Amino acid sequence: MHDVVQDYYGKQLQSSADLKTSACCDFTAMPEWLKPVLGNIHAEVLSRYYGCGLVCPPLLEGCRVLDLGSGSGRDVYALAQLVGPHGEVVGVDMTDEQLAIAIEYQDYHSEKFGFDNVRFLKGYIEKLDELDLEPGSFDVVVSNCVINLSPDKDAVIKSIKRLLKPGGEFYFSDVYADRRVPEAVRSDPVLYGECLGGALYWNDFIQLAKRHGFTDSRLVEDRPLEITDPVLAARCGNIKFFSATYRLFNLDALESDCEDYGQAVIYRGSIADSPDRFVLDKHHDIQAGKVFPVCGNTWRMLHDTRLAPHFEFIGDFNRHYGIFEGCGVGLPFDSGLIDGAPCC
Repeated sequence: MHDVVQDYYGKQLQSSADLKTSACCDFTAMPEWLKPVLGNIHAEVLSRYYGCGLVCPPLLEGCRVLDLGSGSGRDVYALAQLVGPHGEVVGVDMTDEQLAIAIEYQDYHSEKFGFDNVRFLKGYIEKLDELDLEPGSFDVVVSNCVINLSPDKDAVIKSIKRLLKPGGEFYFSDVYADRRVPEAVRSDPVLYGECLGGALYWNDFIQLAKRHGFTDSRLVEDRPLEITDPVLAARCGNIKFFSATYRLFNLDALESDCEDYGQAVIYRGSIADSPDRFVLDKHHDIQAGKVFPVCGNTWRMLHDTRLAPHFEFIGDFNRHYGIFEGCGVGLPFDSGLIDGAPCC
């Protein structure tokens, strides 16, 4: 499949206009703060962008970031501006044609930004241990519609865990399916190149992440994908595909379920461009200045990461109250009592 992907993205596609589905197209509503950032990126780099989401989490200044499947460098050059002159962004890609574009405009962007803080490496994201990348050296790893193209997703996730600092995060967008994709779809070169054939069944992804130490995957946003090409749609049958953004924190103390320790946080409203609310994920929209009850895992995601200075923390882990209500897992037993009396 490496040959299929290299041919598709290196030779078949000359710009995003050549795509046959919307899977590798980003329809995320562009925030105002991102517009000037993208405005500084060369037009040819932008034209060869094949991402499916926004992979720019907050608070990146001074961070060291790794972009897996960096392509023509669009996200690398966006992230370079966000990490600033004291940060670094490393892009890894296996396709010569894409890397050539990214490197061709490196001087252009360093002059535009006033600093040069990017590096591009040729390599396979399944074989990151073969590259000059120090374990535990990255604050953030990102990827934009690329993991689905990998034939060995286990190796990718394992390497990401190894490369992240404690408290670092993997923040990425990709394509998922509502069921396991059959061999006929997986082996179709066009569907594979369009990011559909290699899409993971969403629950298989959750289990894969857990196997490699990412215990509590957090869904940030998602959207259904429409396959408008009737021929390709017929090949996919009844499979439903989704573009989704997840964040996975490198925190070994996270538990398998959301446990209640009576904890809460208060968002200070101090993150740039988010004065009124902070969205951790799809189910945690935290208003500034308001006490917000959280489970132990969420508490750690905020307390043990670069997000900590922007929150006040209430409570600890000294007392446990059972499962956190409303998190999808409940008490499996009948209580046997109604208002203090035995049930009939």
